[in-house]
Amino acid sequence: MGRTDNRPPYVRIADHYRDLIMSGALATGTMMPSIKTLSAEWEVSTATVEKALRKLREEELVKGIHGIGTEVIGAPVPMASGAERHDRSSTTHSSWGEGEQSSGHTAGIVAAPEEVAHALGIEAGDDVIRRSRVYRDAHGLISHSTSWIPAEFAQVLPELAQSERLKGGLSLDLIARATGQQVARRVLEEGARIATPQDLELLELEAGTVAAILVLTVRFLDADGQLLELGIDLGAPGRTRRTTSEARR
Repeated sequence: MGRTDNRPPYVRIADHYRDLIMSGALATGTMMPSIKTLSAEWEVSTATVEKALRKLREEELVKGIHGIGTEVIGAPVPMASGAERHDRSSTTHSSWGEGEQSSGHTAGIVAAPEEVAHALGIEAGDDVIRRSRVYRDAHGLISHSTSWIPAEFAQVLPELAQSERLKGGLSLDLIARATGQQVARRVLEEGARIATPQDLELLELEAGTVAAILVLTVRFLDADGQLLELGIDLGAPGRTRRTTSEARR
């Protein structure tokens, strides 16, 4: 005998459509059934349906369009690591995942901060290429991504130090084609911290905001152990990491 569902009707409706949206069964851009249709289908008042839709709007899964109805925004895109974007680029020549876009591409040759210099095996203050951009989806900013690249690569690939989105793949793809140095090993670290004032600025958050953020760091090395790039991704508050693995039998 099944258990009685004691959830309020508006919660059951919201949970049902949340599951459909999160699973992808209701794709971004799909229009939800009208309030009148949902009221009849669930045998509840229109006020109950409106409360359920309000809950989904608060979770930023749907949005109301005046005079038209309620549109599915879709589930937020989880935060991708630099390693995952590298894998993606090998087949699509783009770092974008489904529903993502990047903007704010900036680049230049700058003085290496101490922690970056240590990772690259150079002196603090030495020249290094810094490339940065932000990734967004329908819900807003996903992450701020910075690539730190040895300055000598600018001699053969001057576009690495230019503030434009690279054409033909990621910086690592261009380096491999121009020099033959390919990524043979990747070292990924995941951590979290309370956002610093600089983090807040990069993530376009108000000064003084207290928020926990994910920090993903990946080192890309060639077959000789030379570091080709250091990638640091800062996740916007609320962004998550999702990984999938096969269970052992």
